[in-house]
Amino acid sequence: MNLDDAPAQAELRARARAWLAAHAAPRTSASVDRADDEAAVARGRAWQRTKFEAGWAGLTWPRSFGGAGRPLIDQIVWDQEAARFDVPEETFIVSTMLAGPTVIDAGTDEQRARHLPPMLDGRAVWCQLFSEPAAGSDLAGVTTRAVRGDGGWVVTGQKVWNSGAHYADWGLLLVRTDPAAAKHAGLSYLLLDMRSPGVTTRPIRQITGAEHFNEVFLDDVFVPDREMLGAPGDGWRIARLTLAHEREGLAVRRRVDVEAFLELVRSARSAGGPAAGRADVRQQVAEIWMRAQALQMLHDRVLTSIARGRSPGAEGSVGKLLGAELVNRVGRLALELQGADGLLDGPEARDAGRWQHAFLDATARRIAGGSDEIQRDIISERVLGLPREPRVTREARTS
Repeated sequence: MNLDDAPAQAELRARARAWLAAHAAPRTSASVDRADDEAAVARGRAWQRTKFEAGWAGLTWPRSFGGAGRPLIDQIVWDQEAARFDVPEETFIVSTMLAGPTVIDAGTDEQRARHLPPMLDGRAVWCQLFSEPAAGSDLAGVTTRAVRGDGGWVVTGQKVWNSGAHYADWGLLLVRTDPAAAKHAGLSYLLLDMRSPGVTTRPIRQITGAEHFNEVFLDDVFVPDREMLGAPGDGWRIARLTLAHEREGLAVRRRVDVEAFLELVRSARSAGGPAAGRADVRQQVAEIWMRAQALQMLHDRVLTSIARGRSPGAEGSVGKLLGAELVNRVGRLALELQGADGLLDGPEARDAGRWQHAFLDATARRIAGGSDEIQRDIISERVLGLPREPRVTREARTS
């Protein structure tokens, strides 16, 4: 495992750090991401435009499609440096990490020419319309139906847990076009204009108070033929391309700020003395620190694989599982150490309420991007070689 930057990455890191320092404020322990309100989205669009004009948008996209044509390790270097600054990187994650690469992989020249530039320059925010109330982990079980119409498709159904759908301009939409076919074979992939008549987006208020997730209702929504990605019945193959880009991106973006947590521990008081003097607190902090170090080593292993031109394997599932559990531990202990102050939120709270937010958000982290149960299935079957868990067929569910 080589943790040193290669010369090209060292040079890129120095340039990125200098540019970010000139265009953004440093991230502090009080920086809490709130990418849901109108002002935050506008800030995200402006930031994407600034990156685009300076050549920092779409680092891994081919040059022929407006990107920089750089390897994935360079995107990771950028992400590491951007994490030091208070910049709204999350607004365009779906656009540039999922939608763009999927359109590049599976789109026509006309679709690429029409959709890719607005993703890069901040004009078009995208969302992902895959999951449904009865089709989350079993994604191929989607029932949202697209029926052939005059010059396109008429879509009816419901999607849920759609991040940013309430402010998105376009969506990646997985639909069923052939209900008689096997469930994986009857799917198609559409690009949906979120302003189309019949699209209703309802934000879901989360326990954090944010409304980042949504449910989207599609009532006889017309999608023209030119917005189908691939051919009818090709949806599952293209959806897997999207999910592969998602796994690859998330494998290198998850992080837990243990140093900021340790600052809280060192300053916390309990029964008139330092909280860190309590044996139970010290044991919990040591456990958190060890898990964080193991997670960092796993992250470094992923980075080394990527630097050598290999895609992350099951390490992504292990990292996702461990990272979500670690956030839960950190949030719980952080609130406990604050005592009654742990009930505060916003400007009056310690670090602007980031620990309260982390505690409340921990449950969502264990579901988003593949639930803990799915990650354990992947690890047990693909890493440990255990027998596959019996799958329930559609016929068995309906009998």
